[in-house]
Amino acid sequence: MNRCLGGLGLAARSASTLPGVRWDEFAAAVPELAALGEERLRGRELCLVGTIRRNGWPRISPVEPEFVDGELMLGMMWRSPKALDLLRDPRLVVHSVVSTRLGNEGDFKLYGQAAPVEAADRRERYRKTVKARIDWEPEEPNYHVFAVDVDSAGFVTFAEGNRYGLAWNPEGGLRRWEQRES
Repeated sequence: MNRCLGGLGLAARSASTLPGVRWDEFAAAVPELAALGEERLRGRELCLVGTIRRNGWPRISPVEPEFVDGELMLGMMWRSPKALDLLRDPRLVVHSVVSTRLGNEGDFKLYGQAAPVEAADRRERYRKTVKARIDWEPEEPNYHVFAVDVDSAGFVTFAEGNRYGLAWNPEGGLRRWEQRES
């Protein structure tokens, strides 16, 4: 799956006609933004995942993200509401955990689509990654695991003296803004 990624040699695409990119493809296209995201997702070992409920209302749930063989993966309890949401509608937002009201640690979010991981070898690598991190692993087949394809992503920080944001999508590439202090 070698796709050209926008702005940095990124071919224009419509989000509705071409699927998102794997985490490693995203990281190759925009390493600064991907590094900020991975740092925040790994650092807290927790993220918030937004899904769409059957009735159309949003749902937000905590999930432990894992990086497995160049993919961002999310594991979920068997038949949990968030997993059922993603099986019905794969669109999601992944947001890093923010722990202060000041916004000085920065927050990362990505919009994408979740694909169920069904291949036994990929599920085994996911389980081994979890086991290495927390000395526990989910039992087959009683859990869901999804691989996230990235459609767009962003980062913002309001740290004093260093207020800036990054946003990326395949059509526009990477954009940066800075906020001057008054």
